[in-house]
Amino acid sequence: MIIVLSIMVAGIIIGAMLNDKKKIISIIDKLTNWAIYALLFLLGISVGLNKTIINNLDNIGVNALIITVGAVFGSIIMALITFKLFFKKQKTNKL
Repeated sequence: MIIVLSIMVAGIIIGAMLNDKKKIISIIDKLTNWAIYALLFLLGISVGLNKTIINNLDNIGVNALIITVGAVFGSIIMALITFKLFFKKQKTNKL
């Protein structure tokens, strides 16, 4: 756990130092996306190798679909609430 936290803190410090470098931020964004794609691919391989999951995919699929739809709608609702509370500029009356 200490290793994970140390890596996270190091990333925060480096990110703060590189905050104004637009080119580096663009490269890091692309690398982050590719890292996520690689992790999803490896997760898919792991799931495909698990015989229990493959044999129960029809049962798991319905439950996963329900949970996924609920999570997506919940995320959208919370994102809208968060945006309205913290990021939406309030209208001011200018006379």
